[in-house]
Amino acid sequence: MTTTYDPFIPADGTDQHRYDGRRRAQERETGPAWGAEPRWEPQYQQPQQPQFQEYAEPHRPAEQRWDSEPPRERWELEPPQQQRWEPEPTPHPRAWQTGTFPVAVEPEPERTRSRGVAPLGAARGKVKPLLAGLVAVLAVVAGWQAYRIESMSSSNASMQSVLAAERTRTDRLEKELAGVFDPEAVSSKVLPSVFRVRAGEFTGTAFSVGTKAANGQANLLTNYHVVAEVWTGGGKAVTLERGATKINATIVKVSKAKDLALLRANQEIAPLAASTAQVKPGQQVVVVGAPLGLDDTVTTGVISAYRPNDPDGPTIQFDAPINPGNSGGPVVNANNQVVGLATAKAKDAEGIGLAIPVKTACSTFSVC
Repeated sequence: MTTTYDPFIPADGTDQHRYDGRRRAQERETGPAWGAEPRWEPQYQQPQQPQFQEYAEPHRPAEQRWDSEPPRERWELEPPQQQRWEPEPTPHPRAWQTGTFPVAVEPEPERTRSRGVAPLGAARGKVKPLLAGLVAVLAVVAGWQAYRIESMSSSNASMQSVLAAERTRTDRLEKELAGVFDPEAVSSKVLPSVFRVRAGEFTGTAFSVGTKAANGQANLLTNYHVVAEVWTGGGKAVTLERGATKINATIVKVSKAKDLALLRANQEIAPLAASTAQVKPGQQVVVVGAPLGLDDTVTTGVISAYRPNDPDGPTIQFDAPINPGNSGGPVVNANNQVVGLATAKAKDAEGIGLAIPVKTACSTFSVC
């Protein structure tokens, strides 16, 4: 295969003049005399097949020096462009994780490498506004907290006033509720201290009272007419009954004029408190007894009147129903205090019952 090659001319043309000058000088020395007829030679001929040399190592063409003009008939091949050899880059330590290898790049300028790192003076300039803003925020928060605390203090003062008013109201309501009548509550407090009295052929009611009983004993009050048969017969023994419970008792003292009798049992029985206040009409009461022998019977009513000048002595009138067997039973107010002993009822009339004031009984026997 025949290939046509152009004469070698350096790419930048820097050796053109040197090459031409050297060749002309040589022609003057070796060529025919000046003015002689020049000898022309053909400029093109069949070039020889270029010879290529294999290199085992990367080849860097040696610099060629021209000491004399090359043969005029010799054609040169353009030498391979000089290449720059760089050392093979070392793989990045983390290249095995990503499967890629970093590419060698030119180092970044100093300004680029330091991007994101503010100079010390600039950093200080930024810190001051941040500190000022933080201080302002803290001041606002502190002011808000102070305002909230002051508001809470005012609210607490208001709440204290409200609570004081509510406490006053509650106290007043408690006082009012103290007078509220609750027969169920009164009965539950009174019944354990009330018993049916069996004295011979007669039955009535007795209740424990006072705190002067000692040595495991209890003092009980009832009407004289309940135990009159036994007392007049020379006996003193009676029986206290409540459900399946039976307690032996003894007649200690009697007052025929006041229709009162004092019994004593050799067993402790919870006593009822005696009221020291004078009853008033309209007060609600509970009457507990054993009418017709039926123990634990409760009836309710109100105080109808208080008659201090009755010929038989001071008398309490009430409208709670009573029957034979209620005699000697306690008449109890809303405060669980005994105000009198049920004694009699009017014949041929309804709602008229009579009671002996408990103060009369307490003063007669000195047991309350």
